[in-house]
Amino acid sequence: MKPFSIAALQLDLDYSSNYDLVVEKTYQVGKRYPWVQMIVLSELAVGGSSRSLEFCLEKQLPKFQEIAKELNVWYVPGSFYDHVNDEVKNVAPVISPEGNLVTTCTKTYPFLPYEKGITPGSEPCIFEVPEVGIFGMHICYDLWFPETSRALAMNGAQVILHPSLTDTCDRDEEKIMARATAIQQQCYYIDVNAGGKQGRGLSIALGPEGEILNESSAGEEVVLIEVDTDRVDRVRKRGIKGLGQPLKSFRDNPQPFNKDT
Repeated sequence: MKPFSIAALQLDLDYSSNYDLVVEKTYQVGKRYPWVQMIVLSELAVGGSSRSLEFCLEKQLPKFQEIAKELNVWYVPGSFYDHVNDEVKNVAPVISPEGNLVTTCTKTYPFLPYEKGITPGSEPCIFEVPEVGIFGMHICYDLWFPETSRALAMNGAQVILHPSLTDTCDRDEEKIMARATAIQQQCYYIDVNAGGKQGRGLSIALGPEGEILNESSAGEEVVLIEVDTDRVDRVRKRGIKGLGQPLKSFRDNPQPFNKDT
């Protein structure tokens, strides 16, 4: 398998109304790095915390589908508040290079009390990039619940994308959890946090043995990562550094504490 190239955009975002900036930076990446095959942005990059219908997925999606098609890239333009019937969900679309909506990831654990009223998701988000491998995604606070990443890994995810929006003092702890997730799930883990007024930046990208591939500062940065899913398969087969095989062990003994005594 040829390496697959991902650009994670840690942008200097305003509190809201970032559409023009996101589009400008996306095109810059597409032109400057024409070999990039996937572009990923942070959680709620365009609309921020606003739940206005102006920033809802239904209104924003067609514009980003056209951009993905024009640049011929896989595109995750952050997440959006999706208004469906009487519910609002925090969802991130996955758009193919043909401009098709492949799937949407719904945030499983809205961050309370700030996301009070947001309906949680209940299904792991998995999608296939043909001739590359299986990708998974969870959003921001989902990282704090290892069950979410384990569900992605047990459904085959070799790369986990993590759009985040963190402006609080616990960002260092999140980076520790991101590295632990890569190790426990034996996968690439691409965490992209908001910068500017929205977040603290400090994005991190990790390999399937927990090695740090990129560790960002607080400023705006385009993180360029190449992933090799064949390497994920090797690590899962032989163990991390030839030792621990957590996915295999979990598969063979998935519910040790729920067995009848």
